[in-house]
Formats: sequence, C-alpha cells, structure tokens
Amino acid sequence: MKKLLILLALAQPSLLLAQNNDLPENTKRSSTCVPESDFPRYDDQHCAYFKVTAPDAHKVQVAVAGIQPLDLQKDSLGVWTGKTTPLPVGLHYYSLVIDGALVPDPSTYTYFTNHPVSGIEIEEGEEGNYYRPQLGIAKGQVRSVQYYAESTKEWRRALVYTPAEYETNSKKRYPVLYLQHGMSEDETSWTRAGLMHNIMDNLIGAKECVPMIVVMESGDINRPVSKPGDTNPFAGFADFGKTFYEVMIQDLIPMIDKTFRTKTDRDHRAMAGLSWGGRQTMEIVTSNIDKFSYIGDFSGALLLQNLKEDFGGILSRPDEFNSKIHYFFIGYGGAGDLGPSDIKALEGSGIKFDTYESPGTAHEFLTWRRCLRKFVPNLFK
Repeated sequence: MKKLLILLALAQPSLLLAQNNDLPENTKRSSTCVPESDFPRYDDQHCAYFKVTAPDAHKVQVAVAGIQPLDLQKDSLGVWTGKTTPLPVGLHYYSLVIDGALVPDPSTYTYFTNHPVSGIEIEEGEEGNYYRPQLGIAKGQVRSVQYYAESTKEWRRALVYTPAEYETNSKKRYPVLYLQHGMSEDETSWTRAGLMHNIMDNLIGAKECVPMIVVMESGDINRPVSKPGDTNPFAGFADFGKTFYEVMIQDLIPMIDKTFRTKTDRDHRAMAGLSWGGRQTMEIVTSNIDKFSYIGDFSGALLLQNLKEDFGGILSRPDEFNSKIHYFFIGYGGAGDLGPSDIKALEGSGIKFDTYESPGTAHEFLTWRRCLRKFVPNLFK
C-alpha cells in the first residue's frame, strides 16, 4: 500500500505559482466550496487556483493529492495565491500547510481521510451527468441510522440509501447492496465524495438497474493500523478492519433486515468496496457465502498471491465459486492502480469475473463512481 501511494503521488502533475491575487477570469468555482467562498477555482484547462488569507504566516503551501506541496505567493495584504498546471478531472483531496502545520482549507467542505482534508472538484463535461442530480428523476433518501452492535459493545452509525419508490410502495421488499469505503475514510465517503445517491437515482430512473437499498458503514478502517509500541507501522495490516466482520454479520445485517423492507435471502444481497473496502468485501463474502451472491471490487486490495490459500482457497475451486456468486466485478483506474495484478492471478483459474478499466483516472473517487455505475446494473437480475 505504501508503494502504491508513492506511485500515485509521482503520477500527479507538477505545480506552478500564480502571479496575482485577482479573481482569475474565465474560471469556475469548485462545487466543494462552502457558501460565500470563491476559492478554490479552476479554468477550462483544468488548472486549479487557490487563495488563502494568512497575514501572520511565514510560509503557506497547498498539498494536492499527496504530491510535493505548492508554495503560495504572499501579497502586501497577507493573501497567498497559487495556480497548478492542468489536473485530471474528478475530485482531488488537498490540505494547506501553514508554517509546517497540515490543516484543511476553510474555503471548502471538509472530507475525512486519515485526517480532515479539503477537496476540489475538476468537473467533467456532460459525461459526468450520471453522478449529478437530473430534472425529472425521482430522488431517493439517504438516512443516518444509529444502532447498538452487541458484538463490539458500542453504538455505531450506518448511512442507508432507499430508492424514491420506497416511500410510496409500502408493501414492496428490496434487495440490498452493502457498499464499503476505503482506508482512512468513513461511512460518509460514498455519499459526500462518491455521490452514490445521485448515481443510484439516475440508474433507477433510467431503468438501468433494479431499485435497491444501499447500506454504508464505517468498516473500522479509519482506525490506526499500528498500535503504540509497534516497531513495524504496517504490522497491523493482516487484521486491519477485521473488527467490522463480526459487526457486519451479527449486528448490521440483522438490524437492516429488521428496520427496512428487505429481501433477506442471499440471492438478493450484494457487497462491494473500494481499495481496502474491496478486500473487506472479499473476506466477508467468501467467509459467508451463504449470505451473499454478488461481489464488487473497486481498486480492491485483494493482493492475490496463492489461490489455494487466499480467502480460504475458494478461488481455487471455480465450480463452487461460480455456482454461488452470480456476478463478480473487478474495476480499476490506470497509473498503477490496484486490480490488474489480481486479474492476472485469476486468469486461467476458471473463476468467472467481469472487468472494467476507468479511462484517465487512478486510485481516486472518479474511478469508483464509474465502477459503481458499471457494477450496479448487473445486480439482482
């Protein structure tokens, strides 16, 4: 994982300085801006513009997508500005570095990774309409549901998407997709960064997928990998997020089936996840194959090494796997993203799976928005 993060950082474009503090002409305000904020912005070449007021600071930088921080220029009023070279389309996390302190930009909404960060959305053209609200498309709801997990003796929260018709078709029961986020994120990531509710509304409205409930939980992969005293900071990866597995089976699924009008058999239950959430998906589904029949792996950290040993060896038993799993999807971006090595490991194994490569993206949410769009139409049919 550490090697992947380094590769992704090196793949990002270099950054240049802005020459003045004026509002740049022919630029657009990022959709991530808080009310009454004009920055960050971007132009038609996808260059991003930043502006920070910090008159007492000695040095202000912007760290975009984990690359070498951009030094901003200060004017006589203490306003710092900077401009990037063209960025790829999509959502990019970033932080300010003010006199060495890593902080979110107060000009944008805050996102959660391993620390609070800001975001800038470099918008796609019309091809991005699938994740934008559309006139004439009925809107579902995303509910915040608190529940007590007996297995871990704690209160937890899940976000639950219900399709628009859920409110009016009171006798109908629905299949369920459990959708997991990636490392260091939380249960809000798929709605705030992934815009999954818009994707689902548009797919359902266009009759490209069946109406379904979507459940998003924390996955416990926003907790530290290492513990105090660990000499190897990555030693905890083997058990990373495993506290969620018992919660999922013993607490979350029963709560969802009790609270919502669900179809409770395995043929109407799917699971998908991005990055480490993809690994969690494979771990949970293959260990509970009596409860699931669909798998979605979006840039997932499957890290396949030996099919006879990985995930209980079920991938070395293609007849059993194929008879139980109705659809197995592996999607990924370019630029060294996770996915291709697992596909290579599965080639010739007899395991049936579908693949998708997101054009022009890497290990980022535009990849995973596209993966969700490709995956969901194949469910529950």
